[in-house]
Amino acid sequence: MALDGAFLYAVRREMNCLIGARVEKVHQPARDEIVISLRSREGGHKVLISASADRARVHLTDITVENPKVPPMFCMLLRKRLGSGKLLAIRQDGLERVLYLDFSCVNELGDVVQLTLACEIMGRYSNLILIDENGKIVDSIKRVDAEMSSKRLVLPGMSYEMPPRDDRLNFLETPQDALRAALKAQVGSLPKVLLGTLEGVSPVLVREWAFYAGRGADCRTEEMDADAYDRLCYAIGRTREMLINGECRFTTASTREGQLKDFSFLPLHQYGTLMITREMPSACTLLDHFYAQRDRVARMKQRANDLFRLLVQTTERIGRRISSQTEELEQCKEKEGLRKQADLISANLYRLKKGDTEAVLEDFYEPDCPSVTIPLDARLTPPQNAQRYYAAYKKACTAEKILAEQIESGREELQYLDRVLDVLTRAETENELEQLRLELAEQGYVRAVRLKGKPPKSLPPLEYLSADGFIILVGRNNKQNDKLTLKDAEKLDYWLHTQNIPGSHVIIRTEGEEPPMQTILEAAQLAAYHSKAQTSAQVPVDYCLVKFVKKPAGAKPGMVIFSNQHTVYVTPPADPAVFAKEGKA
Repeated sequence: MALDGAFLYAVRREMNCLIGARVEKVHQPARDEIVISLRSREGGHKVLISASADRARVHLTDITVENPKVPPMFCMLLRKRLGSGKLLAIRQDGLERVLYLDFSCVNELGDVVQLTLACEIMGRYSNLILIDENGKIVDSIKRVDAEMSSKRLVLPGMSYEMPPRDDRLNFLETPQDALRAALKAQVGSLPKVLLGTLEGVSPVLVREWAFYAGRGADCRTEEMDADAYDRLCYAIGRTREMLINGECRFTTASTREGQLKDFSFLPLHQYGTLMITREMPSACTLLDHFYAQRDRVARMKQRANDLFRLLVQTTERIGRRISSQTEELEQCKEKEGLRKQADLISANLYRLKKGDTEAVLEDFYEPDCPSVTIPLDARLTPPQNAQRYYAAYKKACTAEKILAEQIESGREELQYLDRVLDVLTRAETENELEQLRLELAEQGYVRAVRLKGKPPKSLPPLEYLSADGFIILVGRNNKQNDKLTLKDAEKLDYWLHTQNIPGSHVIIRTEGEEPPMQTILEAAQLAAYHSKAQTSAQVPVDYCLVKFVKKPAGAKPGMVIFSNQHTVYVTPPADPAVFAKEGKA
């Protein structure tokens, strides 16, 4: 992971300003995440500690997140034990990916004790452990029993043991001669050798060193000459100076579409023109920026897991039903053959008698009148057999009509669920999730839950401002889309939506004026961003006047029909905040 021991070293330097601050609040916004608010004479700070497998980290944060209404048990424990505690020290053992936060606290008896919060940032083994003054584990955010691990147990009451540590070199302390000798003694790809020899280094860091040593070419230790080793030692030495002297240049690497891929505490040259690099002012700012989007999506997925499961299961069930109905509809296409057989039997009643099992008759519907064999029920008279075929024909006609309606209704329902799923994947707040639950309850997909007090008040539409000064509104969910388009918007406002792609309704407030094409393109970009095609390029977006948008009778929320539209093709922006109106969006 990019957040290696060396990067954690830089984070610890920045967090040293907290020493002497007191714990003010403790929150647990997600299952594996803790936010500790501290206050000192210089002001308040928040420390975010995550033990998530793919987002483990510890750093100062400025981002405000929603907290659950009922705090989890581990959060309550930290509030009880660390409340008003004073931060004494922040320790790191070498370049291990563990930070120890020492607090001076007062226990239930009024005695001053020292508690330690061990922040273990180790991928899927990450954990947050509270240790008492005797070195015993009070509790952890993840308990590890004998079934989960046979090497290291993490349970309340047990003595705390440090994570297993490999015998590797600390490049901040190892002399260059010893470092060079250790590398020369091994054979293999230079990045792999560096990872196996040095502690606290990540793949992105060793690749950067290898890139500099090999001047952009792949390196193997057995093929490197003295100059290559000199360049490698210089790169490592320069990195050591940057860390120790606090001269790091914190850098992120992202794709041209704006998707963040990597980060480091030194400039990244290994990606060349494939990635766009950007420098950040500090390690904590970088981590805050890098994980903000990923955290928001993961947090919402965790809280909306039941809705995701419901929508997926319902979609699969409707898909299977449509498939079965389509097969039945195909069988109904043989209904004309049933009518023809009934007509042939009726025209030849005089030739048939009760007890016949089949009838060999001339097909007068064909020019050459070929002979056809029609199965008969021996228990019925010839007129009754004819009526049996007529009844089967009428049943097939009725079934064809009903099946066609049911298949069309099922497809509309799938489109609606697809729109709900798209809104759910883009939900950013607990309020938006509650609105979706209410909508699904109204449509009969989930059982209505009685809420204590007043129902949650829906958030207003997202509001943006175009470069030409026109207000652009974006609906947050299907019900708000209907209200925004059909009630709030004026007839001469402009309405936009991605073509045949689930997404939000977008309205351009025109105040009776004709918006310039630049405003329409910016609104189309927002429509593409707030849709299922958020990560695509050249997304088709339809636009027309609001007066040409109608809602069919009985249609589900968010479903409208429109006419007189035009289409533009746009690429969604990397960040819609460029259109934000005074931060309201």
